[in-house]
Amino acid sequence: MITGIKGTRVRRAVAAVITTGAVLTTGALTAAPAQAVTKPSITAKGGFVMNNGSGKTLFTKAADTRLSTGSTTKIMTAKVVLAQPHLNLDTKVTIQKAYSDYIVANNASSAHLIVGDKVTVRQLLYGLMLPSGCDAAYALADKFGTGSTRAARVKSFLGKMNNSAKSLGLKNTHFDSFDGIGKGNNYSTPRDLTKIASSAMKNSTFRAVVKTRSTKQKVTTKSGGYRYYTWTNTNPLLGTYSGAIGVKTGSGPQAKYCLVFAATRNGKTVIGTVLASSSVANRTADAKKLLNYGFAV
Repeated sequence: MITGIKGTRVRRAVAAVITTGAVLTTGALTAAPAQAVTKPSITAKGGFVMNNGSGKTLFTKAADTRLSTGSTTKIMTAKVVLAQPHLNLDTKVTIQKAYSDYIVANNASSAHLIVGDKVTVRQLLYGLMLPSGCDAAYALADKFGTGSTRAARVKSFLGKMNNSAKSLGLKNTHFDSFDGIGKGNNYSTPRDLTKIASSAMKNSTFRAVVKTRSTKQKVTTKSGGYRYYTWTNTNPLLGTYSGAIGVKTGSGPQAKYCLVFAATRNGKTVIGTVLASSSVANRTADAKKLLNYGFAV
């Protein structure tokens, strides 16, 4: 009988809460319906999130506005390399002086590749995506473009990048650089970049590279000896956000602070992009907000 009285009191209490229109934010009602999840506010100029499995759009903010992409450009660089027919990831590439000169001239992010070292294509992909090495990007463009001169090979590689964007049906993306240091015509959108990353993530080598927090790679030196390169991933989500699996940071004077991100929880993968965030800290906060939202809806 006492139990019945308590039950009656509880039911009356709940009815009273509902009648007065009060909202419970804690306790038993934590699993709110999807439509009740508040759309996040981000500092980035543009943002886009989708369910990577279904392709369903989950969040947009200026999602189709063309913006500078910074080093998130390198996602396409890696995608083009990995799409090459008969690709041998263990092929060795000799590091040229032109690559290090380029880094110095542009004050660019670097994998600190040393002239004369023989570095495999797989290792160059780690150097490209973890420390965001523009020297590694140059080496890959030089290797996988076609032509009798370095300039011709780079132009050819850029053509492959743009053809890849067209093959994905992207209307608001164009590359004039292999690393994001553009010449005024290197741009994409939050939606397009997310689609590029989603496509790249279908490749097992790409997935393995972009989820790696740090790596130590043994390479052959010019004299036939060896040395080690140690690279740490610039992606702040790895190891700090549960389920994070990639993808790539970017920054620059025009690009501000960018991040293409992905995470998997309970079999659901959420993937997205923020472009032109106002600081490194805000870029990370924006991405986490959007991931949280993506998993909640």
